Amino acid sequence: MLAGDPVDVAPHLLGAVMAVRGDDGVVAVRLTEVEAYRGEADPGSHAYRGRTSRNAVMFEAAGGIYVYFTYGMHHCVNIVCGPEGLSRAVLVRAGEVVEGIGLARRRRSAARVDRDLARGPARLCQALGLTRADNGLRLGRAGTRIWLVPPEAGREPDAALIRSGPRTGVTGPGGDGEAYPWRFWLDGEPTVSPYRAAVTRRRSQG
Repeated sequence: MLAGDPVDVAPHLLGAVMAVRGDDGVVAVRLTEVEAYRGEADPGSHAYRGRTSRNAVMFEAAGGIYVYFTYGMHHCVNIVCGPEGLSRAVLVRAGEVVEGIGLARRRRSAARVDRDLARGPARLCQALGLTRADNGLRLGRAGTRIWLVPPEAGREPDAALIRSGPRTGVTGPGGDGEAYPWRFWLDGEPTVSPYRAAVTRRRSQG
């Protein structure tokens, strides 16, 4: 399921459940929105310019977890899906909490309604309890630290409901929705995050 081109893998992750076990319990999220990144072949990827200490996990075998810290306050999680040595990953953007909702509410006390508990990549990480300490872990079996459960046969999301479009917040060529329509989501799902085009930050003068 994971060892392939992220553009093919990403839509198949919709409807899958990502679960994380912590000392305080388990939170599980049914995925409703993801984004694909093709590494060195993708100007929107953290690995576009090659391997670094930050993105090294993206070059590992499929099933690894790449967690990064952004804007000095948020964590985001990617599932590595390429062959070892070739950077490929899928950013997990949003989902519906289907287990451990009380724990997710405590972690996400700012959420006014349950649909917002994991609505966006930073919120999703917070609800699941993932941090940089989890970077480099691998998806395991149920009951380990972190695992993924594909949709049951016959209960996969209707292909007619899968939509694609430009990736959220990606600047430059990688944000071109015609060239890189690699954000995938389930139409009609209230947990899907609102699309926001990237805003280029201007450097201060002087």
